[in-house]
Amino acid sequence: MTSVVALIGAGAMGGAIGTRMLETGISVRVFDPDTSKVAAMVDRGATACTSAADAVAPCNCVITSLNSPQIVEAAIFGRAGVAEGARAGSLVIDMSSIDPDATRSLATRAQSRGLRWVDSPLSGGAPKALAGKLTLMLGGDAEDVAEACGILEHLADTITHMGPVGTGQTTKLINQVLCGLGFLAVAEATQLALDAGVDVEKVPFALKGGRADSAILQEYMPRFATRDYRRTGRIDNMVKDLDGARDLARRTQTSMPLTAACAEIHRMMAAAGLGGEDQAALMEFFKGPDRERFQ
Repeated sequence: MTSVVALIGAGAMGGAIGTRMLETGISVRVFDPDTSKVAAMVDRGATACTSAADAVAPCNCVITSLNSPQIVEAAIFGRAGVAEGARAGSLVIDMSSIDPDATRSLATRAQSRGLRWVDSPLSGGAPKALAGKLTLMLGGDAEDVAEACGILEHLADTITHMGPVGTGQTTKLINQVLCGLGFLAVAEATQLALDAGVDVEKVPFALKGGRADSAILQEYMPRFATRDYRRTGRIDNMVKDLDGARDLARRTQTSMPLTAACAEIHRMMAAAGLGGEDQAALMEFFKGPDRERFQ
């Protein structure tokens, strides 16, 4: 088992990943341009590093958790990036959610620099990471994936090797289509229950185990009903992922009318200034006709 890991990106998701690794006995060398995020990780036992190159220098494995392919590219190949400091043969585990084509391009470029690449996007968010119960979908060579699993098993209770590099990211887009539509469906149903005078607290229990049941129903209907907008994800990240799914659909000539509508509703929320809010804030879209939306 790898005992020391470099972590590049210590935001809400990266911070949860790093915290869980520390709790399971893995030493973490962390870099993030935001020094306050690094400081928070140091308080939990991580070692602060001055750059991505510095973080990865004594390690054989680096985990990235970043918001876009451009940021991943800069972290790996930019000045004082991972490629500059990493040992030959080091393993990059990219836990960001980015475009599959961009992932394949980055992996090819990394391989030309003597690095190995596994894409490992996730489902479950920060709470599941802290509990070690993420769902991970991996793309990469079988040997590299097997090595990655030695670390990722501390973060997840479901890990699936989907195929070569990029297939993990493709599977994540499929996941996001299902989640995006699920959030909207549960929000809409919650508003109907509220307007119809049904005891919303009882609905998830009443439907538990039936065909309408889901993790989103069980977690989010109570949050939608009480306007509990505590952040565990971001609406603008869902916009990014749904746009990625639509880009993939255009390349594969797949018709996705529901995903298109879902993406535009999320985009409306972001345009109304709610892009940084949790998915629970989708309830603002479903306010009744006698109430102003987005207020």
